[in-house]
Amino acid sequence: MAAPTKLTYLDNAATTRCDPRVVEAMLPYFSDVYGNAGSRNHRFGWEAEDAIEIAREQAAVLLTAQPKEIIFTSGATESNNLAIRGAANMYAKSPAGSSSRGHIITNIIEHKAVLDPCNRLIREGFEVTFLEPGHDGIITCAAVEAAMRADTILVSVMWANNEIGTINEVPAIGALCHARNVLFHTDATQWAGKMPVDVERDQIDLLSWSSHKIYGPKGVGGLYVRRRKPRVRLEAMIDGGGQERGMRSGTQNVAGIVGFGKACELCFASGDSERARLLALRKKLDTALPAAMEAVQVNGHPDRRVPHITNISFGFVEGESLMMGISDIACSSGSACTSASLEPSYVLKGLGVGDEMAHSSLRLSLGRWTTEAEVDHAISAITKAVNHLRAMSPLYDLWKEGIDLSKIDWQSH
Repeated sequence: MAAPTKLTYLDNAATTRCDPRVVEAMLPYFSDVYGNAGSRNHRFGWEAEDAIEIAREQAAVLLTAQPKEIIFTSGATESNNLAIRGAANMYAKSPAGSSSRGHIITNIIEHKAVLDPCNRLIREGFEVTFLEPGHDGIITCAAVEAAMRADTILVSVMWANNEIGTINEVPAIGALCHARNVLFHTDATQWAGKMPVDVERDQIDLLSWSSHKIYGPKGVGGLYVRRRKPRVRLEAMIDGGGQERGMRSGTQNVAGIVGFGKACELCFASGDSERARLLALRKKLDTALPAAMEAVQVNGHPDRRVPHITNISFGFVEGESLMMGISDIACSSGSACTSASLEPSYVLKGLGVGDEMAHSSLRLSLGRWTTEAEVDHAISAITKAVNHLRAMSPLYDLWKEGIDLSKIDWQSH
């Protein structure tokens, strides 16, 4: 039997490989230092608690925050739910003559972990405004300002989009919210650990991020909760032992938290050099693929994107066929949480990308172990697969002949 082909992994926006240094830091907490951090009357518990507090400090340094402002969760999905639903229920208000419990602002291309909690709040009596981005995929401060009302409680806008990598106007939105006494939450899952964060400078009240996106273990994440100017309070979603300042009860995942903390430390240490390396690789994808073929478009703003994500559509090919044609490249045809669906990406449709181009898009996301040789291989393999599929496409032939496909009456044919 032939040896399996080695995969080229370009799906780091879905999850990253756990760094061996993170695994090494975690190992003692499975078998040697196995105490419950809530056991305050013996050494095993003290050691576990100390390890969690060290991780809290490491996570705080990454965000330029205070350790007491870090709440450990099971990941960014839980953090988003706690931030959005917890803030809405804590600060609910009903203006005279209104049946609404308050107003929230978000946008249509957020991750489902933001959209679904917002839709739940609608069912619970809140009103939500879903902003639409421009064709460049960016949510602007001006758009947020235009949507604000007297009863606005919370604005939730992701820092960088998980499918197209576009960067929203987060610091400016934060400043606007603080000027209007509105809480500001950002899902920073594709930002924190990759780009600089200073929660004071960027005027953020609540920030969600996840361990497994920054070379840490799965099943653990964090929520930054501002403690002063303003002091943010949240209604807990899980009641019990009062862990994590009462916001997230439950026995703490000591080994996972230790790994998360170590991952934060490593990302903070390698930030500038890693950003420059990944940006060079992403730009190579962005320029080489459109240069090699016709009818190729890079989705989202051409420059205002994080270094590790690009999303490219290839005209006149079908997305699933393209994925099969590059079976030795691990990438995504949409966000990892929705890729099982055959519907075109709601993020791309939100930008105004047509169904055909949205169906034929690839998200290529880079990481700590991505090499230039792997990027070169991806460019070659994708080009070969697209050309092969187009050779069998009558629509591509018609387009090449200069026929406007939008004006063809297909029913009469």
